[in-house]
Amino acid sequence: MREDTRTRIQEVALRLFTEQGYEATSLREIAEELGVTKAALYYHFKTKDDIVASLVDLLVAETEELVEWVRSRPKTPETRLELLERYAENLARPRHLEITRFLERNQTALRAHPKLIKMREAMLALTAELSEPGADPVERISRSLALFALHAGKWMRPQDDLTEDEIAKASMEVARRLLEA
Repeated sequence: MREDTRTRIQEVALRLFTEQGYEATSLREIAEELGVTKAALYYHFKTKDDIVASLVDLLVAETEELVEWVRSRPKTPETRLELLERYAENLARPRHLEITRFLERNQTALRAHPKLIKMREAMLALTAELSEPGADPVERISRSLALFALHAGKWMRPQDDLTEDEIAKASMEVARRLLEA
């Protein structure tokens, strides 16, 4: 029951933070939206920062798992491609995308948040694993951009001429090309 309550708090807070902005959303509003008292909310999260930390911890854990996985493999083109595919799978999870959108929309308010600094470090570690030590700057940047090409596709909305599946496939193709550059 406790985990269900934490998850509900995270979901409501994430929605309100994304819709209204992190700074414009209060714990009182989150509690009201949930239909609980502030005291009940405080039992699970003392501050908005605690809620953000719990959300970002999910992304950090996923990214650190990928870093560990890729470090256990040989640095081959096949490993790099599998890393891209695994990263794309993470991005495709609705919760991951919701958290990423929230972070993107609240960059200014959260730029110095310790958990986001940890997330940046995890992403830098992941991008570093895409290239051999001593790789030239063009290769390093191209391979790093491969990961971000997958992100870019997530910001596109399905349109009359493109479905989500087509956008995902196109994003992966662009990422593959950058990986091979």
